[in-house]
Amino acid sequence: MKHKWDERYASNEYVYGIHPNLFFKDKIENLKPGKILFPAEGEGRNAVFAATLGWEVSAFDYSHQAYKKALQLSTINRVSIDYSVCNIEESDYEKESFDAIALIYMHTTNRQVNHRHLLQFLKPGGVVILEAFSKEQIKYKTGGPKEVSKLFSIAELENDFVEMKELSIWQETVVLNEGDLHFGEAAILRLFGKK
Repeated sequence: MKHKWDERYASNEYVYGIHPNLFFKDKIENLKPGKILFPAEGEGRNAVFAATLGWEVSAFDYSHQAYKKALQLSTINRVSIDYSVCNIEESDYEKESFDAIALIYMHTTNRQVNHRHLLQFLKPGGVVILEAFSKEQIKYKTGGPKEVSKLFSIAELENDFVEMKELSIWQETVVLNEGDLHFGEAAILRLFGKK
């Protein structure tokens, strides 16, 4: 799997574009900057955008190619991000140290385990911003995993984030324009919650 992502990110182009996810952008612009974590951040488009707003950014991905391109994008934008190469299970930050966690299209087989692992790094009162493909995305050819088990349902996310004090989750059909691999009509889930 790691080899697949290194191959995907090896091109000079940013495969998901250089602009932030629109839902993430809308939410982060209305929050007071603090410390934010970006798991499975890929080429850095969301992390770099947060840094331009004054956030202290930590990010990781298990692709070395993604790491290189994220640092390149941060240099172009004249911001600094702390970016590590590791998988979700290996990620290790100080407990309750982040004001926000952004989970933008982080699709894994171990969804619940990974979500709960990451929540330990979020401060009480901290927020989660999540956008991902819903199980209905299997009908579209506009991006995302081709296995239903890696797509999400509202019920699954409610269970994963059951400890949140405030939680809003909803499904939408949107038209994505995030590079060639997220392009066209898509079935997505959006989540915003406070711990």
